[in-house]
Amino acid sequence: MFGIPNPSRAALEGQVRGLLYMMEEEKHCREVVAQISAIRSAADKAIAYIVAKYLEQCILEVKETGRHTSKVVVEAVQLIIKSE
Repeated sequence: MFGIPNPSRAALEGQVRGLLYMMEEEKHCREVVAQISAIRSAADKAIAYIVAKYLEQCILEVKETGRHTSKVVVEAVQLIIKSE
């Protein structure tokens, strides 16, 4: 439903596999931390995408019922805050 686009998913999966490899090979901590930072950035982008799709769908559903969308917006903002 809120799936991550395939290129983004593949990139995130590749970064995680790369991190696991680096840890198995006992790479320098600077390299490992840089890889973890890249994974965090990709995960943040995935979260933003998923929340945006959630918000879009929920607003459309709420509008169809004639209700106000403010509650849905607050819920989406809370999701973003929790992810930080």
